[in-house]
Amino acid sequence: MADAQNKIIGAEQARPMRLRDALRQARIEAADRTGVVVDLRDAEIARLEILNEALDPLFAEIPDGVDLFDRGLSQGDTPRLWIDVVAHVMMGRDKRIYRFVQDTRFGRIVIAESHDAAAMVDAITDYIARRLIEREHALTAATPVPMQPAVAEKPRLGGIGIFVLGFIAGALALFALALFAALRQV
Repeated sequence: MADAQNKIIGAEQARPMRLRDALRQARIEAADRTGVVVDLRDAEIARLEILNEALDPLFAEIPDGVDLFDRGLSQGDTPRLWIDVVAHVMMGRDKRIYRFVQDTRFGRIVIAESHDAAAMVDAITDYIARRLIEREHALTAATPVPMQPAVAEKPRLGGIGIFVLGFIAGALALFALALFAALRQV
C-alpha cells in the first residue's frame, strides 16, 4: 500500500517536461558528450547557444530605447557570445567552463567563470544592470549648454569693403611716395 501511495505522489510531483526544456537538456547532454570526443569547437558553439537562449528573458526586459547591448554569437577561430561591444562570453581551456570577460584599455579582465549557465546568466544580469546605471549617470551628468543672449554686433566691412579700403590706402601710399621723390629732386 505504501508503494502505491509513493507512486501516486511521484506521479503528481513529476510534471511533464516542456519541449523547450527537453531540447535544452538534450543540447546540454550533446555538448557534454561532444566536448569529450573530437569536435570541441562544435561543443563550444553549442554551449554558447545554450547560454544565448538562457539570456532571452533578460534581453527582453531591457528598455527599447537602450542600444548599449548588441548580443550575438560569432563563430570565428574562438567562438564568442557578445553581450556588448566590450564584453563577451567564451569557453575556457577545457571547453566546458564559461568565461565572461570584458576588454578594457588596460587589458582583458575576467568578470565571471562558471560551468553553470544559470550562474553566467546571473553574472551577465549584474553586468547589464551596472551598465544601465552608468548610462543613467552619464545622461544626468550631461548638463545642457546654457543659451547665451544674442548680442547685436557692429556691422563689419565685407570682403569687398576691405579690398576697397586696401586699394585706397595703397594709392595714397604710392602718391605720398611719388610726392616725396619729386620734392627730393628739386
